[in-house]
Amino acid sequence: MNYLYSLYDALVSINVPSDKARAVIDAMERDMGTILATKQDLQLLRQEMFGIRTELGQEISGLRTELRQEIENRFTLLAHEITTLRGDVSRDLRTLSLKMTVNLGSMLMVGFGLTITALRVWLQ
Repeated sequence: MNYLYSLYDALVSINVPSDKARAVIDAMERDMGTILATKQDLQLLRQEMFGIRTELGQEISGLRTELRQEIENRFTLLAHEITTLRGDVSRDLRTLSLKMTVNLGSMLMVGFGLTITALRVWLQ
C-alpha cells in the first residue's frame, strides 16, 4: 500500500487536485483488488489446477480400464462367433458333399439304366 501513498504524493506534487488524486488512487486500488492476481490467488489456482489434473488423470485411467475391458469382451465374443461360424460352415460343407455324392450316384444309375434299356431296344 506504500506505493499508493507515493503515487498520491507524486500526483499532488504535479498540481493534480487532491480530490482527483484520491479518485485515481481509489480507482487503482479497486482495479488492483479485482483485476490483478496476487501470489495467493495464483497459488490457489495452481492447487485447483493440480486437483483437477489429478481427478482427470484418475478419470482417464478408469476410462482406459473400462475401454480395455470392453474391447477384450468384444474380442472374446467375436472369437466365439467365428468358432461357431467355422463349425457351421464345416457342417454345411459336409452336407453339401454328401448331397453331391448322392446326386452323382443317382445320375450314374439313371444313365446306366438308360444305356442298358437303349441297348436292349437296339438289339431286339
